[in-house]
Amino acid sequence: MEALFSYGTLQLDHVQLRQFGRLLDGTDDVLHGYVVTEIQIRDPAVLDASGIDTHRALVPGDGPPIAGKVFQLTPEELEAADVYEHENYVRVRVALASGTRAWVYVRA
Repeated sequence: MEALFSYGTLQLDHVQLRQFGRLLDGTDDVLHGYVVTEIQIRDPAVLDASGIDTHRALVPGDGPPIAGKVFQLTPEELEAADVYEHENYVRVRVALASGTRAWVYVRA
């Protein structure tokens, strides 16, 4: 299993059902060392899945702690998350406040 930290739309039930075919159980955690910005989504598939045209994105910086959820994904589910996030994000590994090492999507 792969740990993925979500601070945005991957926490939404309808996005999880569409991308993974199931609802994910997540645990609360916090990320430091990034700042939240917003980006406009233009990918029709992502717009259809999320229903939201402005998404949050992270850039490195000294901002307030970012709260989110850690989900355990199979390698196939992580690939499905990559497809969902492909246009505007890159996946990087980070250390969370709990000490958990997880993937997170940051602004490309």
